[in-house]
Amino acid sequence: MKIEELKTLADNIRAEVAKAIIGQEETIDHMLIALFSSGHVLLEGPPGTAKTFLAQCFSATLNLDFGRIQFTPDLMPGDIIGSNLFNFQTSKFTLTRGPIFCDLLLADEINRTPPKTQAAMLEAMQERAVTIDGETHELSSQFMVVATQNPIEQQGVYPLPEAQLDRFLFKLLIEYPDAEEEKKIVTQYGQRTGATDPKDMGIEAQVNEKILKDAAETVKSVKLVDDVSDYIVRLVRATRETSDLENGASPRAAIMLASASRARAAILGRDYVIPDDVKALAPSVLRHRTLLSPAAEIEGRQVDTIITNLVERTEAPR
Repeated sequence: MKIEELKTLADNIRAEVAKAIIGQEETIDHMLIALFSSGHVLLEGPPGTAKTFLAQCFSATLNLDFGRIQFTPDLMPGDIIGSNLFNFQTSKFTLTRGPIFCDLLLADEINRTPPKTQAAMLEAMQERAVTIDGETHELSSQFMVVATQNPIEQQGVYPLPEAQLDRFLFKLLIEYPDAEEEKKIVTQYGQRTGATDPKDMGIEAQVNEKILKDAAETVKSVKLVDDVSDYIVRLVRATRETSDLENGASPRAAIMLASASRARAAILGRDYVIPDDVKALAPSVLRHRTLLSPAAEIEGRQVDTIITNLVERTEAPR
């Protein structure tokens, strides 16, 4: 697949999702970048901001095996990955696969279940495999998680473990729409009753497994020169050296930022990464991998503000 073809494919997916989703263009672009760079996405926002519907519309553009888990406080790890059950007819244990065995998994309200159950996702997200009773089972090579969560300030939610957060490529913040967008939403959906199916909005699949593999190979071919690689490393290391952050980003963050920057360049029609690609993606890659220092928290500082300042202070190659 050529870069121009990948850009056209990305434009087509955007157009399909826009049939049902009003606004949120930047969020959709980040989801495209995650798709083409084999990353996972965490969507955070208050209830009623179409997080789940956005994930459903995005998945409708992909001709892939789709799975969904509605996370609840009583959900157990076996409900996610499956278990070996004894078959009395054959007198043998047989594997009953959980919903995680799919290509694209919608993990809805992922922070409404305790950390023990959330931890069942760790191996799947990192290695695309799960271990059941000591036996490892491979997941799809296309496996991708699109998770939604309500803000920590909401009732009945648990914070995600840091190890799990680190496995998400992006944490995207879904805000309330502006007045004009909200009016369009009410006009488009105000007369509908019940849940809306993306297919009812005319969304058609634009991607299959082969196309997605070809796109991933194209992204890998995007040039990342040493100066931009050095910039990524200096930016990530800066999060560990500022007194405003208790914990900085890990080396995994630098790897993921480089991969995502390649995908951003590709969907914009370039076969090389520029510093602006890194700058545009840094907040979404780093915000969930850093922790405010006690002093910064007392002062009411925000992680996004600190990361933005670090991006501005870190000299970019010309």
